[in-house]
Amino acid sequence: MRPRVLLFTGKGGVGKTTAAAATATLAARRGLKTLVVSTDTAHSLADALAVEPGEVAPGLHLHQVDTQKSLERHWGELRDYARGLLTELGLDEITSEEITVLPGAEEIIALLELREHAQSGAWDVIVVDCAPTAETLRLLALPEALDWHVNRLLPVGRRIMKLAAPFVRGVARVSTPGDEVVGAGERLHRALLEVRELLTGDGASVRLVLTPEAVVLAEARRTLTSLNLYGYRVDAVIANRVFPAGGADEWRAQWVNAQSRLLAEAEESFAPLPLHVVPYLPAEPVGADALAAVGERLYGEADPFGPPGVRPPLRLSADELELDLPGADRGDVDLARKGEELIVTAGPYRRILALPVALARREIGGAVLRDGVLRVRFSSGARSGATSGASGHDDRPAAT
Repeated sequence: MRPRVLLFTGKGGVGKTTAAAATATLAARRGLKTLVVSTDTAHSLADALAVEPGEVAPGLHLHQVDTQKSLERHWGELRDYARGLLTELGLDEITSEEITVLPGAEEIIALLELREHAQSGAWDVIVVDCAPTAETLRLLALPEALDWHVNRLLPVGRRIMKLAAPFVRGVARVSTPGDEVVGAGERLHRALLEVRELLTGDGASVRLVLTPEAVVLAEARRTLTSLNLYGYRVDAVIANRVFPAGGADEWRAQWVNAQSRLLAEAEESFAPLPLHVVPYLPAEPVGADALAAVGERLYGEADPFGPPGVRPPLRLSADELELDLPGADRGDVDLARKGEELIVTAGPYRRILALPVALARREIGGAVLRDGVLRVRFSSGARSGATSGASGHDDRPAAT
């Protein structure tokens, strides 16, 4: 049985690490075997819990990624080949070692280790403290993007390497990758696809953390749209550092009024998702006891560890594709068809969807964005050309 996986993300500085740590601590105190991990290179979780990695409380384990060891374990063959090739080209060993440390390797490794933990069967709940939203979106888009490239390049690359290997070795006098190197790349590819299957499955969801500020709220709206575009379920929004009402201080009263307006706006923007509120605390919550108290106030009577209460963002039927894009406005969404793929753009983000065979053979009959749902209808006849296009526009009347 797969664990319940909860990912926390938000704009930097809004308190996502505190929300993740509070949720994990609460899960352990309710008797659930809980693992809390981070894909954020800042590694603030240990600071929030005021402990070193390991079993930090009964039933609660904190894991911190050891990038160097994990790199060797997950793609040692790839690194060894790249390092050897650079040495053959005349670079010294230290320079070759530095160059082959991949940008973003720590975040990718964190995803691979998350997959291993989920497959181990040791945990009831896995809580993930993600990087700030922009990095998280790039990371969560990676498995599907890599799949698109690998499916096109790997078969061609194998054929080219077989033909070019004698020439490369004889003329350029450098090594060519063997089957073990290509095999390592294929294993990495499969592992990342399993990560995506895990994080888009029925047991995983994302929780958006924000503070009631206009700039933060605007980014959270865009993040919700983008996460849905990539197929990730968002099942709750957490508003952190909310001033409690009361008191005669004018400065505080102004903050309370401003935050109240923004919270009302957030409730409307993210409905029907629940909006959990964490008050502005008199002191920073550090340690298991303080975090457990935050977790209790955060969720109240709600069950934070039950199945996600939202449907999958992407749904396919015999004649139609539906994709939830909450918050997308008129002009934000564009739709194009290229061969057997559907290219959906929402704001600055793009997703390439490989259509199932039954739909790939048919023309697009129409597309519309209504009430935050993009619906693409396919005609009954088979396609006659290789490429067609359409635009997904909101057909609601413009606001007056």
